[in-house]
Amino acid sequence: MMRTFVLLLLLLFNIHHVLSASKGVSASLKAKWSMTPFLLETSEFIGEDGNDKFWQFVDTVKELTVYKSGESVRSYYNLILKKAAQFLSDLQLSLLKFALSLRAYSPAVFASQQIASDEPPPQACPAFVSVHGQHGCSTKDIKKLLKAAAGRPKPYLYKNDHRYPGLNKTDVPIVILYAEIGTKKFTSFHKVLSEKAEEGTLIYVLRHFVANPKPQKMLLSGYGVELAIKSTEYKAVDDTKVKDSKIAVNAEDDDNDEVQGFLFGTLKKSHPELQEQLGELRKHLLESTNDLAPLKVWELQDLSFQAAARIMSMPKYDGLKLLRDLSQNFPSKARSLTRVAVKQEMRKEIEENQKRLSETIGVHPGDGALFINGLHIDLDIHNPFSILDIIRGEARVLEGLHNLGIKGEHQGTLLRLPVNHVEDSYALDIRNPAIMWVNDIENDLLYRSWPTGVQELLRATFPGVIRQIRRNFFNLVLFLDPVQEDSIELVKLAELFYKHKIPLRIGFVFVVNTEDEIDGFSDAGVAFYRLLNYIADEYDLSQALMSMVSMYNKVDVGETLSVDTVSAYLKRKFPKASAERILGIDSEYDDKRKAGAQFYRKTGLGALPLALFNGVPLSPEEMDPDELETIILQRIMDTTNVFQRAVFMGQLTEGTDVVDYLMDQPNVVPRINPLILSTDRKYLDFTSSPVVDDWEDTTMFSYLDSRDKTAVMAKRMKYFTKNDEDGMTAVTIWIVGDFEKDSGRRLLLSALKHWKASPGVRVGVIANPTGKPSEDNTVLYRAIWASLLTQKNKAAADFLQKLLKEESVQLLKQGTKMKDLLLQGMDEDAFEKKYNTLEVDFIHSQQLFCRDVLKLSRGQRAVVSNGRILGPFEEQEEFIVEDFHLLEKIALSTSAEKVKAKVKQMGMKAKQASNLVMKVDALLTAAPKGEARRDVHFIKDSHSVLHFSPRENEVFYDVVAIVDPLTREAQKMSSLLIVLSQVVNLKLQVFMNCRAKLSEMPLKSFYRFVLESDVTFLANDSVSLGPMARFMELPESPLLTLNMITPESWMVEAVRSPYDLDNIHLQEVSGVVTAEYELEHLLLEGHCFDLSTGQPPRGLQFTLGMSQDPLMHDTIVMANLGYFQLKANPGAWILKLRKGRSEDIYQILAHDGTDSPADAGDVVVVLNSFHSKIIKVRVQKKADKINEDLLSEATESKGLWDSIASITGGGSRSDDGEKKKEDVLNIFSVASGHLYERFLRIMMLSVLRHTKTPVKFWFLKNYLSPSFKETIPRMAEAYGFQYELVQYKWPRWLHQQSEKQRIIWGYKILFLDVLFPLAVDKIIFVDADQIVRADLKELRDLNLEGAPYGYTPFCDSRREMEGYRFWKTGYWASHLGHRKYHISALYVVDLKKFRKIAAGDRLRGQYQALSQDPNSLSNLDQDLPNNMIHQVAIKSLPQDWLWCETWCDDTSKATAKTIDLCNNPKTKEPKLTAAARIVPEWVEYDNEIKRLLARVQEPENTATQRQTPAPSQQKQDNQRDEL
Repeated sequence: MMRTFVLLLLLLFNIHHVLSASKGVSASLKAKWSMTPFLLETSEFIGEDGNDKFWQFVDTVKELTVYKSGESVRSYYNLILKKAAQFLSDLQLSLLKFALSLRAYSPAVFASQQIASDEPPPQACPAFVSVHGQHGCSTKDIKKLLKAAAGRPKPYLYKNDHRYPGLNKTDVPIVILYAEIGTKKFTSFHKVLSEKAEEGTLIYVLRHFVANPKPQKMLLSGYGVELAIKSTEYKAVDDTKVKDSKIAVNAEDDDNDEVQGFLFGTLKKSHPELQEQLGELRKHLLESTNDLAPLKVWELQDLSFQAAARIMSMPKYDGLKLLRDLSQNFPSKARSLTRVAVKQEMRKEIEENQKRLSETIGVHPGDGALFINGLHIDLDIHNPFSILDIIRGEARVLEGLHNLGIKGEHQGTLLRLPVNHVEDSYALDIRNPAIMWVNDIENDLLYRSWPTGVQELLRATFPGVIRQIRRNFFNLVLFLDPVQEDSIELVKLAELFYKHKIPLRIGFVFVVNTEDEIDGFSDAGVAFYRLLNYIADEYDLSQALMSMVSMYNKVDVGETLSVDTVSAYLKRKFPKASAERILGIDSEYDDKRKAGAQFYRKTGLGALPLALFNGVPLSPEEMDPDELETIILQRIMDTTNVFQRAVFMGQLTEGTDVVDYLMDQPNVVPRINPLILSTDRKYLDFTSSPVVDDWEDTTMFSYLDSRDKTAVMAKRMKYFTKNDEDGMTAVTIWIVGDFEKDSGRRLLLSALKHWKASPGVRVGVIANPTGKPSEDNTVLYRAIWASLLTQKNKAAADFLQKLLKEESVQLLKQGTKMKDLLLQGMDEDAFEKKYNTLEVDFIHSQQLFCRDVLKLSRGQRAVVSNGRILGPFEEQEEFIVEDFHLLEKIALSTSAEKVKAKVKQMGMKAKQASNLVMKVDALLTAAPKGEARRDVHFIKDSHSVLHFSPRENEVFYDVVAIVDPLTREAQKMSSLLIVLSQVVNLKLQVFMNCRAKLSEMPLKSFYRFVLESDVTFLANDSVSLGPMARFMELPESPLLTLNMITPESWMVEAVRSPYDLDNIHLQEVSGVVTAEYELEHLLLEGHCFDLSTGQPPRGLQFTLGMSQDPLMHDTIVMANLGYFQLKANPGAWILKLRKGRSEDIYQILAHDGTDSPADAGDVVVVLNSFHSKIIKVRVQKKADKINEDLLSEATESKGLWDSIASITGGGSRSDDGEKKKEDVLNIFSVASGHLYERFLRIMMLSVLRHTKTPVKFWFLKNYLSPSFKETIPRMAEAYGFQYELVQYKWPRWLHQQSEKQRIIWGYKILFLDVLFPLAVDKIIFVDADQIVRADLKELRDLNLEGAPYGYTPFCDSRREMEGYRFWKTGYWASHLGHRKYHISALYVVDLKKFRKIAAGDRLRGQYQALSQDPNSLSNLDQDLPNNMIHQVAIKSLPQDWLWCETWCDDTSKATAKTIDLCNNPKTKEPKLTAAARIVPEWVEYDNEIKRLLARVQEPENTATQRQTPAPSQQKQDNQRDEL
């Protein structure tokens, strides 16, 4: 029945003509560099998991390339994957395929190639070594090159160089091998070098180098392409015909969607013989629905909900595809959506969820948001390359949890645990009786007039005023040795604070001699301490502070306090007191003398003197008395803000004791031990589950990798446990050492003491003997182990405490038997039996574990706490009981406590649970710290959320997408989610976050996101051409403009397309409009500041190059954020100050984010990924140039400047420097689209016709068509002018414009100070559609009377246009006052003045403020300078400099110096017609240029015909595509 119906339909449409070629648009993007082999990219991917893995992989694929010639490309690719799979899990392998399809590691491979080319490589060498700058082509050369290597400087090694893991020596030569992994030549070099590196005779570094790279460029992906519908209010299309391309492009797989009720996918399956006719019917139906007539306002209102209703009605995966289809082809789908009915329950559910989302995570209706495992992925910042990195980082944690047996819901709860970040500043508890407080703000009478309420903190005061409140908010504790010279200034400073009534509680800890027999007559410190106690008892502590200062005033500079000074002071001030009673051996004033020294020792602080502010130690640099006063006052100001927040949030109330509140903060610790508190932490990986768990077989154990060795240790370890009430322990400590040595025994004793005092800890013991394990040198350890295996916990621990004491060890040495040391209550027989039968093999395995995993030498000690490795300890380093307390506190507060609570809910046995806590804690705390994870929940999800369940028993990612189906976010996110679902196992929820009551079309563009989940192959097993954007079945009526939406740091340009990509009109095209783009540069961005002033050095110039060619690109620093950008590509680059004034006045002092040490003279930056690279540079003026100004007299010669993207044509450059600077006319213009480029050529010709001065044109390269760039050199040659193409990427921090026209307007005005070299003093901007009738030299030489630029005001003379003069009413009338509104079609800029007054920075600042409102700056390039007229003055040019018919009357045309083809809002006359009518000479100019272009193109066409190979031959070449 269905069949006949379809046939009838086909007859009805009378479709019998041949299938016409489908029309469409395709866009592709190539890398500028040649194709990099997949094998090398794979090695880089594996190398990210660690250096060891990289080298293991390299060994596995030693001679893999021999298979390349015999196999098809696909089977060679599969072979590479098979080799990689030995090192990767299934999940990692699918991420590798995704990375290869993205070519994500190609820049890393090419960067090495670039570094090699800078060596440069010796001739005809497939691989070579470089030894301290000298090269060799064969292994025989190595010996000779090494001989004198030491005398030559060492080469520079980069952070991501692949170093062979040999012995870590620094005093041996470095050999760099440049070779291609997998080739024979590589293998022969690798064999020799790896052996030598293992012996420790050299350092072996490998850099990728392909001797003969394939000429093909590779196609990239990870970007978006948009076809925006242009307004055709003014016709701006060129009428010149273009030859059509005959390239066919595969149709998209759009057969799944429904067209007017027909499901074409289903129909084609059931009627394969009617494929062609069905395709034609589908096309016909599409064209009848592709009706782009504007929708009525009432039809628009509900479109977003209607789209959601359509999506929710589909099966899951089809729903996601439909989301992509509707958002990416919205203009042609809009009308069909207006007929969809929206259910009330869906609307209600969406609104309830939206209310919840805006309250919990601040996502409002219409917003888009993506969360992967709770991490927020901002798609404005992230691109597929950074998302791949995030997914890969997550994979490590997810696979770990999965391997530990944590599945389903538990995965999410553990992942979202807030792992407390390592604190930057730890504080000590200052509630210690050893501190002698001089004052107490809360209780001393001195402060009784101050208010006591904490709310006082919120009272407004003048900035910089310290509030006087009667609370101990600020506490300063000084640790001093009274005899040290440094103490003197600190005591004086404390008195200064006290005298000036600064609200600071001051306390002292005096660290003096603690021996009992020492008295005040023999030790000045003890005398000082006893005298203070006497004064404090007799009078008060404040009096004691004054006395300290008086005493110190008697000490000469450079001297220290002596007993005589103290005695003399005592006699003078307190003549009646008995010196013997106060200072003597039986002094009554010796109370707590030892307490200070004990407290100091217990804190673990460094050298005296020391200060704590609210418990936080100040660094040694801050202890300089000259600085300390400022630092303390600054700390008081900073801490005030923290207290204000606490009061405001209700955490600090009137009843709170402030000091207790401070000391209960999470960063307060009982002791400061840098080893424990350091932020650089190493962890064990417990996530492996080895096949064997045998440590008695040492040989077997030695073959296991690090993760397996760790897993065996964890499985076989025995513990001293003191069970909590729930039987679980949150902290597991392993003690590692040689227990035959005193240091090892002390470490274990401290651990056991701590274990006794702390219920939540268990202790395991690992032996690391100094010698080869034998029965003689493991006596104690075997006893430890035997007692653990046979005795109850308490008995074993008591026995150990006895056994490890020095006297027991001595007894054993003297021949006492082990059984004689056993304690009452122990099971002696069991112990004896075990002790006598224990083999030492397992101890040997433990020693191997220490060597290979903990990286300890024999006999070294370490402590492992929940997988965190502390050590190795130095021989003298002690780790005492207090350190164990601190270690436990840190482990618990970081995450162990929280992990334990979650594991407890899983209901496991105690030992198993304790093991799991240890393993999960190690995994979570080792993961790099990202931002906080959000928990995104929906109240209801049956009508508004698409659900995808993950595959069972596999690692899965929990992804939540919140999106309005008709937004730009949906266009991008839908494609991304589809690809992600193919790459990894997803648990996906997509919430339809619809906006209600739309008043305009939500999307005005077609869109494609170019992204594939794997490398694609053609039917004949050769690699497909690669990813590209294809737009098929587009409506033919609208005018479209093509935009590339690429990652932030990419600079792309169109390199091949005969079509006008700014004005694509499919009605006039047969076939496919193809556009080929190239990634021309990766951007290096940075911020630069002057260290002395803290300000950006405006006008400072940087150059970027390589050692062979130091000046390849250059740039100027902006005042906004000190921003600069430089164009680069993968490789190692050297950043320098430009020769000339920049280098004369400034020097680089420091830099961050670069790849050379911060103090290195050369700033080396390695670009080796598609990610943005942002560096910070700090400069300073040279001492003798302090008063010089960079912008005062730019004496740069022009010849130096290589421009920002210099492509120079016509007129030779060599005589540039010799000519006088003034005699070049610099003309700047922008154009986009063939019509405006046609106008631009005519404008250029009119400029040249009217001047005798040499002219140099500057064009903005970003938007020029390939055909213009091809012909401009010929035109320059014919007419004898110079030109330069300049380029600047819109900075990421400056508000982005999305419409192409507005972006171009922005370029006209926003970057004038950085687009041109400093040597250009004046530049004239001339619109492309202008015709010049006078000599522009006259305009250049016009006096601007101090203004940075001159514009012509709008004409007032054409009366009939009065109603259109918007500047005469409303905002503009009041803003401008008596000033005029100027037109931006022609202006002259005095660049020197412009830079001097920072006009560019002011314009950008104002733009940033105004552009947030989409309705402001409607004519951006014109409104902005007019809006800023009060801050940046405009010189009004004489009216005859710009005549345009729309605004000026006919009589003034005769004197016009330039004629502009302004749009006419009244008649809307097309530009081409207007040009021919208004300007008689325009047609002549046009014909002249047409003749020139015809001459230029003729020879080119014949040449192309000669070069094009036969199609069959071309195909043949492509099949052997390089991988």
